[in-house]
Parts: sequence; structure tokens; C-alpha cells
Amino acid sequence: MHYPHRISKVKRARNVGFRNRMKTKKGRQMINRKRRAGRKVNVV
Repeated sequence: MHYPHRISKVKRARNVGFRNRMKTKKGRQMINRKRRAGRKVNVV
């Protein structure tokens, strides 16, 4: 079966990964917001 728009894990990580979020102030704010909401800290 063919899945449409199958993006590679590397490309996805570079766009929405943890390290990419930490680069910007807004990204860090977002992670802290998620942590306050009770999301797991080390999501794979």
C-alpha cells in the first residue's frame, strides 16, 4: 500500500524536532508550554 506524502524521519526531525525547537525563543516557549501541560519530557 502506498502512503501519500511519506516524509523521511530525518526531514521531519529537522523541521519539528526538539533541537530545532530549541533554536528559537518561541520554540522554547512552546516546549515549556507542553511540559506544563504534562507532556512527557523524553518523547521519541
